[in-house]
Amino acid sequence: MNLTPSSSTRFRGYLPVVIDVETGGFNHNTDALLEIAAVFIDFNDDNSILPANTVRHHITPFLGSNLEPASMAINKIDPDHPLRLSIDEKEALHDIFDRVHDSLKQYQCKRAILVGHNASFDLKFINAAVKRCSIKHNPFHSFSCFDTATLCGVAYGHTVLARAVEIAGFDWDGSQAHSAAYDAEKTAELFCDIVNRFEPIYRKVSNY
Repeated sequence: MNLTPSSSTRFRGYLPVVIDVETGGFNHNTDALLEIAAVFIDFNDDNSILPANTVRHHITPFLGSNLEPASMAINKIDPDHPLRLSIDEKEALHDIFDRVHDSLKQYQCKRAILVGHNASFDLKFINAAVKRCSIKHNPFHSFSCFDTATLCGVAYGHTVLARAVEIAGFDWDGSQAHSAAYDAEKTAELFCDIVNRFEPIYRKVSNY
């Protein structure tokens, strides 16, 4: 069967959106969601993909949420900093989800799929926040995702984000690591690079 290559067919009708979250710990049910960033993906006429715009929000910890000292020492987030300009997690999710819905219409895709480095971690925190906030129109697939840690292990032989970025030939600034926007943008660079590397194989098996 011949397929016409397009954004609506490249990933079986799913639109990849890169997500990174910074949190107050590892437990998605009890630990605070502190930052979220989304990097949208553009499709070129030659069927290659590239990172597009980034949306980022600082989030106010939900009432009763936990902040693990070990996690806070790594991400160095001060939830009470007067210049942090955080918003409620429901407002943050609604903003990102509205933008995802717009992209779904633009590219004629049926559903978004989360792309992340160790993506199940990010997806669990998103799903938990969606449940807490009673959001009914979550554009992301509830359990499927693209994990760039796995993809990087295949493509570059390394699963750690910083090392994979360097092996792929992109710049890495350790001082910006553990910022949701920075990590999401680097993850997006890796995802696009890997997909574009495999595009000739996809073209061959798809017979277009």
